[in-house]
Amino acid sequence: MKRVCMALAGVILFSGACWAQQKVYTLDDLYRIALANSERIMISQENVRIAEANKGRAVSALFPRLTGFGNYTKYTESKQTGASGAVIQPGNAASWGARLDQSMYLNGREITAFQIADENVQRTRYDHRAAQEDYLMSGQLGVQSVTAAFYEVLRARKGIEITDSNVERLTKYRNAANTRLKVGEVTKTALLRAEGELSGAVSEQIRAKNIYELARAQLVRLTGIPPDFELKEIPPEEPQDLRLEDLQKSALQTRSEMKSLELQKDMAEKNVKFVKGLFWPNLALSAVYVGADQDPAGPTFNQESTFGGVTLTYPLFEGGLRRAEVDQARAQQRQSDLLYADTAKTVSVEVQNAYLELITQRGILKSLQDQLAFATDNYSAVSRQFDLGLASSLDVLDANNLLVSAQRQLANAEYGYQIAIFRLKRTTGLLLADLKQ
Repeated sequence: MKRVCMALAGVILFSGACWAQQKVYTLDDLYRIALANSERIMISQENVRIAEANKGRAVSALFPRLTGFGNYTKYTESKQTGASGAVIQPGNAASWGARLDQSMYLNGREITAFQIADENVQRTRYDHRAAQEDYLMSGQLGVQSVTAAFYEVLRARKGIEITDSNVERLTKYRNAANTRLKVGEVTKTALLRAEGELSGAVSEQIRAKNIYELARAQLVRLTGIPPDFELKEIPPEEPQDLRLEDLQKSALQTRSEMKSLELQKDMAEKNVKFVKGLFWPNLALSAVYVGADQDPAGPTFNQESTFGGVTLTYPLFEGGLRRAEVDQARAQQRQSDLLYADTAKTVSVEVQNAYLELITQRGILKSLQDQLAFATDNYSAVSRQFDLGLASSLDVLDANNLLVSAQRQLANAEYGYQIAIFRLKRTTGLLLADLKQ
């Protein structure tokens, strides 16, 4: 008896440990996990770091460059003049010193380069955020998005519930038909039809479970969560008082893509100024300290010197290179303006499409809820009539098929409506607004 109790305690502890390891995830949890594990998002993050490094390079051009140098020479022999004792070649000589250089264009070209690099950092951050939103909603080539995979698991789980209830109803109907056959109220055809419908429902039940397992495996592969997981469904907040014009205006101000392109336009404008800086002279300033020592040292040997210099450089002829570079920069600026205008039109259409889809899904959802209520009441009524001999077996099966169809359509509409809410958030740039990373 003692061994049995210990075994039961072990089973309970093991079950409790397994249950404790089974973690429940919300969609926000999966968002954070997927963003942390995605190589595509990591590549985008590296682009931000590259832009920050380029900004550091631009900053370095604003500061003078300090260099140190030193030299030591050992000669094979020392040579001196006989009369004056002047040293022609010492036995050894050494020199050392430091040099401070600063080079700049007179129109502040280096400052413009720093401004461009600083805006590029902000632009890559917006691009990184856009890549995150796109990954969570649109996925990759041949791969579901995180949102779609999450709701596919929920949809498949709901499908199992529908098939389970369908098998339960058809089992009761089969038993009722069998009972009525024994008392001679129905023919054997009714029982055979009930058996056939039940067999088909069991097949659908097995298929639904396989679809559920496949959906779970897809979500695991996409996010990297452990296979033993559960999902917690938190319905998104339903938007109220939607106006298409306000949504489109908000999208143009909020979308990461639009902010990135706006910075790109400004960068292209500054790039024209940067390239035009080649038409300005280059001013170079330098300050040098040099110390020296040699053996033997002659009477005119200078052990220390300090000097500075100013150099003004201007290329007089370079074959039209500067003019071509300015024309190229202006063309790139026009490209940026056109790209911004084209993307703004695309974003407006995307918002309109998401808006209309949401309105459509909302209307369908309300209609299917009413349809399910009707199908449920209809099946209950027909089942009671069948028990009283007032309805045929075909009436019961038709009512059951109508109920199953209504349940499936409503489940698809419910999750389609929630996905439509997230798609509208994505198109308006609000998908990650409440996500804490």
